Amino acid sequence: MSKNRETGRPLSVVVAGGGTAGHIEPALAVADAVRQLDPTARITALGTTRGLETKIVPERGYDLKLIPPVPLPRKPGLELAKTPWRVLRSVRATRKVFAEVDADVVVGFGGYVALPAYLAARSTFRGSSRLPVVIHEANASAGVANKVGAKVADRVLAAVPDCGLAGAEVVGIPVRGAITGLDRPAVRAQARQFFGLDADAPTLLVFGGSQGAQRLNEAVAPAAGALGDAGVGVLHAYGPKNSISPVSPEGAPAYVGISYLNRMDLAYAAADLVMCRSGAMTVAEISAAGLPAVYVPLPHGNGEQRLNALPVEKAGGCLIVDNDDVTPEWVAEQIPALITDADRLATMGAAAASVGHRDAAVAVATAALELATERRIR
Repeated sequence: MSKNRETGRPLSVVVAGGGTAGHIEPALAVADAVRQLDPTARITALGTTRGLETKIVPERGYDLKLIPPVPLPRKPGLELAKTPWRVLRSVRATRKVFAEVDADVVVGFGGYVALPAYLAARSTFRGSSRLPVVIHEANASAGVANKVGAKVADRVLAAVPDCGLAGAEVVGIPVRGAITGLDRPAVRAQARQFFGLDADAPTLLVFGGSQGAQRLNEAVAPAAGALGDAGVGVLHAYGPKNSISPVSPEGAPAYVGISYLNRMDLAYAAADLVMCRSGAMTVAEISAAGLPAVYVPLPHGNGEQRLNALPVEKAGGCLIVDNDDVTPEWVAEQIPALITDADRLATMGAAAASVGHRDAAVAVATAALELATERRIR
């Protein structure tokens, strides 16, 4: 246990990773690791009302403090002109949170919640000691927030080499223990019963992130007939704002559609093969679970989703398929042959599990607690 030598007060750790699950999940994985390493530590998550953190963080049992969002418009205009004021307002609110929880260290994971945290930490002092910052970059190409934060950070950690942050120490992506410690064969029957899936059929898990992926919905659901004829069951998370209408043959294994997956651990346990986008967190979780995958990178940005999946592809743990190539015809032709080849799936799963760093959450948490402790004893 790490406590102040003079007051005995527990260390206070702030994690900043709101917005999307790709930022929230690593932050909470590190929070879990901090709690494991130091059960006395106070853990606070920063977020805004716009992100999934308002739902996910309280469900995980952590204190959530909200700050004003800072959207970053890409086009000139009135909204862009308001950005400096919005940044200043959010930084001031973040400093108040730091004071309220008497923060000893900030751990940021990029995104619009992390940027105010980095800027606020620069001007938050206890005596002559500035609030230390740990940065973790999950993507193969660092975002703006972490590029700014890296200039003031005490430790810079990353998932992969050459992410765009000079001197970053590669530790992998923090994945929560419910995934890294998942015994899929032992939990499979329970998981399939939980979702209403066939107990014995080879099962395809389809999802597109927290909001779903329309391209995957349009490719997989219409192929329900071919999948059913091949004896394949499906668990398809299509997104809260979307809908699907799969039609399976009579007597085929269940095709279960669900808007959002609250139990990703059970979803992974139920699956034999995953078909999804390749966000950094998604690739890390699927690899940690030892699952073979078909990744369909989002065809936007700088190609970072393809970069996220490349190491797994090189190891033999996945297929990468271009967005435009994924059609109902492709699914009907390719997926049954793959998912019913048990030997190939086993080889791919073992290759996927060999990629990455299963102890990344502990590595980031350890760095944070070391900096927090150093600050206390100065």
